[in-house]
Amino acid sequence: MKVSIFDVARKSGLSVVTVSRVLNNSPSVREKNRQRVLNAMKELDYHPNAAARSLARGKTRIVGLIATTLQDSFLDEVMREITTALESHGYFLALSVSADKQDKNHYLIQEERVDGLILLSPIHEAEYVYELNKRNLPFVLVDNQTNIPSTSSVIVENDKGGYDATKYLLELGHTKIAHIRGPHLFRSANEREKGFLRALREAGLEPFAVEQGEFSINEGYRIARKWLDEDRLPTAIFAGDDYLATGVINALLEAGIRVPEQVSVIGYDDQFLAQELRPLLTTVRQPAQQIAHHTVDIILKLIQGTLQDSVTVKLRPELIIRDSTQRLKP
Repeated sequence: MKVSIFDVARKSGLSVVTVSRVLNNSPSVREKNRQRVLNAMKELDYHPNAAARSLARGKTRIVGLIATTLQDSFLDEVMREITTALESHGYFLALSVSADKQDKNHYLIQEERVDGLILLSPIHEAEYVYELNKRNLPFVLVDNQTNIPSTSSVIVENDKGGYDATKYLLELGHTKIAHIRGPHLFRSANEREKGFLRALREAGLEPFAVEQGEFSINEGYRIARKWLDEDRLPTAIFAGDDYLATGVINALLEAGIRVPEQVSVIGYDDQFLAQELRPLLTTVRQPAQQIAHHTVDIILKLIQGTLQDSVTVKLRPELIIRDSTQRLKP
């Protein structure tokens, strides 16, 4: 026999009205009652007709997410955490990977296909923001590149990440420290360099070098290879992400330079490969779970109308010390 909302009410010991409010994600339901209903639904294997509920309320129960790439294990983790968090609230995620970085007419924005939208690491987001505001569609920017007034966002304090990585290398006795940064269009790359320079300035030092490249293994390899060909190497390198760090290590090891005995290397993001490299990569971890939690919390409040003003959440990264760094030997 098909399980109904009445069965869920009996199982949970609550009224049908309360169960209905939980299914519709009403903010008026007490958390303990919401958990009782969700537990009863799980035990009974009850799956409400999402389409019918959406039509009744004029909502789709779908949140869209637009990303520019899937080739990034950090962003992949953020998306997985967002999906899980949305599902716990009875929402579904519609994912789109858009090659067009300024696609303000993206299909998820058109014809009220979603109740809200998450823009993950958007490029030139002002075009999106204008269109979304015009359509009065709730949205959240995650890891956005510019500060846009009256816009909700979730960002990481990349300045602190760059500072902590460099400060750690200084504490290990390094003074000839180089930085390979990402492209200027990324605010995260600019802030990581800013933190790097601040730590050196406090120590009364100048950078050994600052090079720019795309966030890729090939770019890290190319830049390290250039230093090798010039016969000038730093004793420590802070790379703007783990892919750049991987390319650096590949070039150094290929040339017979030992990591970390001769050159220490730090990456950024704590990508999946950071724990697969040999030596294991010291890196700066971005808090994917916290990013997802705050993003979902904001977008649902915007959808439900319980958040009237824009909010910006700033999260702290964490230095993860592994095997690719060590104290400088005299």
